[in-house]
Amino acid sequence: MLAEISFYNLVLFVHIAAVVLAFGVTFSFPIVMSVARKGYERHMGFFHRMQAVIGSRLIGPLGGLVLLAGLYLAIKGPYDFGDPWIGITLVLLIIILGVGGGYIGVREERLADMAERDIAASAPDGAVRFSREYERLFAQVRGATLGINALILIAIFLMVTKPGA
Repeated sequence: MLAEISFYNLVLFVHIAAVVLAFGVTFSFPIVMSVARKGYERHMGFFHRMQAVIGSRLIGPLGGLVLLAGLYLAIKGPYDFGDPWIGITLVLLIIILGVGGGYIGVREERLADMAERDIAASAPDGAVRFSREYERLFAQVRGATLGINALILIAIFLMVTKPGA
């Protein structure tokens, strides 16, 4: 017997799939950062450019889809739009997308430029010495990325447990 598939359930699927596709990759960034800094320093420019591209072409657009589908679900679903878990997750999503696009993405481009500059200034077959400016910005972006990942997990927890519903 086939399950009844409603439009609401299709939008719920789109919402969940968009969350996985948009934000799942962000949990790999700290691992890749760590590995790249221990033996693959000459590829840091490429890594930072890829992060910026992933942010602008994958995370941003799919994050917008998460928002639109989530609004539909909150309006049409069995929950009250005023439930705290809905409002809090909406605020978290806006923070996540704002920090990702307005802070991390812009700084990834700057990190790529700085990494390429520092790599070019290093001996071709010697160790790469990144500037203090690069190291400071790298630490800030790494911290922001870890903070965003924590917010994503909090949002998922709220969506699953639905406190106040």
